[in-house]
Amino acid sequence: MSPDMFLGLTEGFCFAALRDPMAMERTNLLNMAKLSIKGLIESALSFGRTLDSDYPPLQQFFVVMEHCLKHGLKVKKSFLGYNKSLWGPLELVEKLCPEAAEISASVRDLPGLKTPLGRARAWLRLALMQKRLADYLRLLITRKDLLSDFYETSALMLEEEGAVIVGLLVGLNVIDANLCVKGEDLDSQVGVIDFSMYLKNDIDDYRSEESQIASILDQKNYVEELNRQLNSTVHGLQGRVDNLEKSNSKLIEELAIAKNNIIKLQEENQQLRSENNLILLKRDTYKQSRQGLDEMYNEARRQLKEECQLRQDVENELVVQVSMKQEMELAMKLLEKDIHEKQDTLIGLRNQLDEVKAINVEMYQKMQSSNEEMKKKNDVISRLEEKTNQITATMKQLEQSDKDLLSQTRTLAMSFVKCASTDTEHQYKLVKDISF
Repeated sequence: MSPDMFLGLTEGFCFAALRDPMAMERTNLLNMAKLSIKGLIESALSFGRTLDSDYPPLQQFFVVMEHCLKHGLKVKKSFLGYNKSLWGPLELVEKLCPEAAEISASVRDLPGLKTPLGRARAWLRLALMQKRLADYLRLLITRKDLLSDFYETSALMLEEEGAVIVGLLVGLNVIDANLCVKGEDLDSQVGVIDFSMYLKNDIDDYRSEESQIASILDQKNYVEELNRQLNSTVHGLQGRVDNLEKSNSKLIEELAIAKNNIIKLQEENQQLRSENNLILLKRDTYKQSRQGLDEMYNEARRQLKEECQLRQDVENELVVQVSMKQEMELAMKLLEKDIHEKQDTLIGLRNQLDEVKAINVEMYQKMQSSNEEMKKKNDVISRLEEKTNQITATMKQLEQSDKDLLSQTRTLAMSFVKCASTDTEHQYKLVKDISF
């Protein structure tokens, strides 16, 4: 790639990043990852010994990797609120690569880790010490169907920048790291990028640009090498398939040739029998020449033995070819049987799924009908309660009016008794009748 083409692609990529904030963030994180990995490798090579946890470029590398892995991470709701956890996607690595199960088990067994973020930080450190960080993350970014559950569609891990960063991580295999994860407080660490470590003059920027171009070319060569290996593997498999087809056709041709040989041998045997009969007929004629007859008999016997041996060899070869053909036919039948069984199982599962769907639809309809009936009954009950309340209120009014009427009657009776001119006994009876 020429420098003009590279500058054109860079300008186009930067223009696209200006229009898309997520693309700008991915570009910035990619540049920071390049600076961090390059600085770590150069400082480690000049340092000349095993790195530990207190080494500043190594600490900044983990901070930058944490920001790269957090980019576009989906927010998940939990009992304590909303959080973003790196441990979820990193925990998938042990499913894709059984060798990573040891690291995940070690992280889970650490007693000082209480948060998913702390476990993710410990996992990154253990993977770096194992020199398998690039391999694990490369397996992870190839399964975008699994990462889509944890990342947004424009996240760094789902775009080309993630593949570039994974390619850069391969260079970290040249350094050795001895990190003490057990005694380190990884839960409460604050990941802040120190940009002062990466600020350099214009000459260094020009050199870094050249190194970026060289790293891009190296990554291109690496991808081309992988593509070449995959193509060679595909060609090898195709060659094996072609060889199998050729061997099958060759076996069929050999079987046809063997059949033709058997037919020819049978014809020759018949011819030999006819010749033997002719010899037997001529035997009486050559009785006087016993020596000639013996020689003829011995020659015929020798030819007969040779023909019998040849026939036996051909029959043995035919048996071998027939057995091979039977084995091939049996293998084909077993394969067809397996395919039919799987198809029947798939059909049965589809039928079960349709039945479950029908049952769900029926239950849903019944539930809707029962809800409607329940609503109707509740309306009837509410109307009956209203009528009951009205009747109760009416009865209370009637009782009150009855009491008022009784008190008025008694008052009128007493006044009537006072005004009457009859005797005392009659007044007493009248008042008693009115009172009761």
